[in-house]
Formats: sequence, structure tokens, C-alpha cells
Amino acid sequence: MQNPVVVEEATQGAEEVFGYQGRVWRRFWRNPLTVAGIIGMVFLVLFSFVGPLVYHANPLAIHLTHILQPPNAQFPLGTDDLGRNYLSRMMYGGQPSLLVGFAAALVSMLFGIMYGMVSAMSASWIDVIMMRIVDIILSIPSLFILLFLDAVFKPSIVIMIVILASTAWLGVARLVRAEVLSLKTRTYVEAAQALGASTPRIMRRYLFPNFLGTVLVAGTFAVADAILIIAALSFLGLGLPPPNPNWGADLSSAMNYMYQPSWWLVYPPGLLILIAELSINFIGDGLRQAFDTRLM
Repeated sequence: MQNPVVVEEATQGAEEVFGYQGRVWRRFWRNPLTVAGIIGMVFLVLFSFVGPLVYHANPLAIHLTHILQPPNAQFPLGTDDLGRNYLSRMMYGGQPSLLVGFAAALVSMLFGIMYGMVSAMSASWIDVIMMRIVDIILSIPSLFILLFLDAVFKPSIVIMIVILASTAWLGVARLVRAEVLSLKTRTYVEAAQALGASTPRIMRRYLFPNFLGTVLVAGTFAVADAILIIAALSFLGLGLPPPNPNWGADLSSAMNYMYQPSWWLVYPPGLLILIAELSINFIGDGLRQAFDTRLM
């Protein structure tokens, strides 16, 4: 027969986990910077994925008679050094940046969460081995790993997602492990164990919801890091192969004209990357404040 005190403690623990979620999301939407970040991300998504459906122009088409044209009625953002429509290139260039950024962050979060939870809930010797593997990989400079993998494999969207996720999951795993080690000693978790709840159920119902906020915050910053890294790799000529448009690659090409009158080549890709970084960081900061129990 179940102990009513234990049942009551488990019930109260579950209410503590789920009861404050409404307040969390209200705090999230009340933050003006968060709203600004969401507006910025909505703009980028619409610009990159809906824009090409409205503005029909081939980003790869070369117009030799319109090389380095300033913004005009035919080319709203001008043309590049090959006469390609720059507005169309900015629209299509945002697709790989956003896709790789969000997908790499999602993959790294999923793998990092599972790895960290399994490590924290396993026997001590297994936990030590799993964390030493993480420490060994972290001891290698991530930029070296990224450059090595980028040189070994032919760059594509899928390969770039795997390359970026191959290093991003390490921080998530360590963060999740620390959270689980702290949470699994809580009264409601011990009460659930006393009631015979299985480890997967405890992980899914009592642990995961309690560190979800922390992981979401880390995930948003992982998206920002991934977008910036793919832009940096493309800027160095190590990202997606040309002539496919990409903000980082277009910015790299535009640097040749930085001190010339062709100003329209430099500002659009740099501004779009800046908007993406600021928007995601604003959203991440809003999530951090919303999930901060000290501000409840």
C-alpha cells in the first residue's frame, strides 16, 4: 500500500515543476527586447524564405551589362561584381545560414541532453568515463576541429550541420549533467523513486521539465553561435561552395570593394548577420530572465 505522505510529496513536487510555467511565459512576452528579437527573427525568416516567392529573381544569373550597378528600380540592392541581383542573393543567402544555425543547435541540444542525462543518472564509473570523453574533446580547440572537418568533408548543408553540432553538444552535455546531478536529490525525485517510477520516467517527467529553461537559453545562444560560425567559415572560403549565395561569402567578396563607391555590397550581408545575432541574443536573454526563479 502506498504511503500517503510520499504520494503527497510527489504531487507537490510535480506542481512545483509545472505550476510556474504560466508566469514564465508572461514574463517572457513582457520583455521589450524579447519582442524586438522575435520581430527581427520573423523578419529574417520571411525575408529569406517568403521573399523569393514574391520577388522572382535568379540569384545566380549574370548580367554583364549591369556590373556593380547601384540600387535602382530594376535592382533594389544593386548588383555585385558579376552583375548578379544582390537583393535576390541576400534572400537566398539567408536560407542556408538560418537552416544550418537552427538545425545544428537542435541536433547539438538533443544529443547533449541525452548524453548529459545518461551520464548523470548512470553509475559513478560510467559518469567519469563519459565526462572524460567530453573533457578530451573540449581540450582540442573547437576552431581546429571545425576547420579539419570542413577540409575533410565536401561542404553541404547537411555536412555543415553535422560539423557545427559536433562541437556544440559538449557544452550542453556538461550543463545538463550538472543540472541533473542537482535535481535528482530533490524530495519529489526521491519520492517518485520510492513509488517505483522507472529511470526513463523520472528523467522525462521530473528532471527534463525542471532544466528545460536552462537548456532553451543555451539553445538560443547555440543558434547565434552557429550562424556566426557558418558566416565566418564562408567568409574564409571554407563554407558552402560558390556560386550558391551565402551571407558570409558575399560579405567576403564585398570586402574587396569596401574602400570603393560600391557601398551597397558591404552593408546588406553585414546588417543581416547583425540582425540575426542581436535577435537571437535578445530572445535568449528574455528566456534567461523569464526562467530566473529569483525574479519570480
